[in-house]
Amino acid sequence: MSSAHLRNLGRRSWSPLPIPHRTIPDPKGQDLDFVNVAHSHLVQSDWAKLNTLATGLTPFRIKHTLLRIQKDSVLSLEFFNWVELQRSNSHTLETNSIILHILTKANKFKSAESLLRNSIVPKTLYCPSKLFDAILYSYRLCDSSPRVFDSLFKTYAHMKKFRIATDTFCQMRDYGFLPTIESCNAYMSSLIDLNRTDIALAFYKEMRRCLISPNVYTLNMVICALCKSGKIEKAVEVFKEMENMGCKPTLASYNTLIAGHCNQGLLRSAMKLKSNMGKNGCHPNVVTFNTLIHGFCKEGKLLEANKIFNEMKAVNVVPNIVTYNTLINGYSQLGNSEMGGRLYEEMLMNGIKVDILTYNALILGLCKEGKTKKAAYLVKKLYKENLLPNASTFSSLISGQCVRQNSERAFQLYKIMKKSGYHLNADIFSMLISTFCKNEDFDGALHLLREMMGRSMVPDSSLLGELYAGLSRCGKDEVATSLHNEMEARHLM
Repeated sequence: MSSAHLRNLGRRSWSPLPIPHRTIPDPKGQDLDFVNVAHSHLVQSDWAKLNTLATGLTPFRIKHTLLRIQKDSVLSLEFFNWVELQRSNSHTLETNSIILHILTKANKFKSAESLLRNSIVPKTLYCPSKLFDAILYSYRLCDSSPRVFDSLFKTYAHMKKFRIATDTFCQMRDYGFLPTIESCNAYMSSLIDLNRTDIALAFYKEMRRCLISPNVYTLNMVICALCKSGKIEKAVEVFKEMENMGCKPTLASYNTLIAGHCNQGLLRSAMKLKSNMGKNGCHPNVVTFNTLIHGFCKEGKLLEANKIFNEMKAVNVVPNIVTYNTLINGYSQLGNSEMGGRLYEEMLMNGIKVDILTYNALILGLCKEGKTKKAAYLVKKLYKENLLPNASTFSSLISGQCVRQNSERAFQLYKIMKKSGYHLNADIFSMLISTFCKNEDFDGALHLLREMMGRSMVPDSSLLGELYAGLSRCGKDEVATSLHNEMEARHLM
């Protein structure tokens, strides 16, 4: 979404524009006869006789038949769908608008949104403003409800049509219509899911200007958006203001804020938030503990992570697969495969089914210690569990061979990875090149360097320095100089 759309959110009329009204001529002659007969068949549920009228359908007749039966929303929708089956091109923006008015006025919001999502919106995406205008101009004709615009806005939000949703919100606001807080939440949630926190926060600001009162779900999303944007202090401000706004912080409020602090490495503050949860009648759940464990593992603080793990068991919060995978990975990152193995055994004892992430974490720990045979055994085991190795599995196996300086086996794994279509990242190339250098296989190292750069990956200066030093040490001065000049020209050395 462009910055222009963000700016549009901030524009507000001093007073609502008057709602325009468009009258339609009454049916006469054959048109009137058709509407009367169709109405009679409909109220008698005589669909067989109604089928005989299909060839005489016109947008004008459909419109007046809908207006005649509009007090019966179920019958209106049945007729609308019947027309769609008989002559799919007979519906116009006006007939679409009328059925939406009928459904929303009868509080049939799910039916209205389903119709919008599956039929009306896909046909009008090229001209959304015309659909809005058609609904607006027929608003008084159907003595409609403001919820018709709310349904339109919410549908665009659910369909992730954010530009159109923003434009619709601005048009609604100009005519004095405001979406419900539930629709605003749907819009913000879709934006945050796609990491468009900037638009979500701009929209929230405009909501407040329009005096749309947020609820606890809105404020939780605002906290989430601020945390994702790295604005922890502002997130804390919103959290502290929740009660003043009539919203008591929930478990989700705490978990979101704790996650935000953990992502920033603010673990002491995260722990303080956990300690204060009881003041609002909240108690840490498995998500709370998993978030904190992940935060400490990310910082390499496994002692603290293990304390939290023991605490959660002490307060009868049952660890799940995420808990164990996080801890196993944490220990593996530090090369402590023994602790990872113990946790794996505990998982099995507690009846928790392992997944590929568990195996990858265990394999990583073993490979960091160069225990490649044990890692290979786990690969066989994961196949027996009907699991398939992925890029992370191969990356760890390659690293294990590199630890052992077994460049030949590492290169074989690299070729399997490449042939299988797995993603090769810069770390894999760097490990391989470094191992080839240690084994003084500079032809292999240079070949991998070319392939790495051919994939638009930039080698770091330390790797290039290692390769250059190795070439020089082995008397390959000409190749070393050529490499140095080329990399210097690319501003890499």
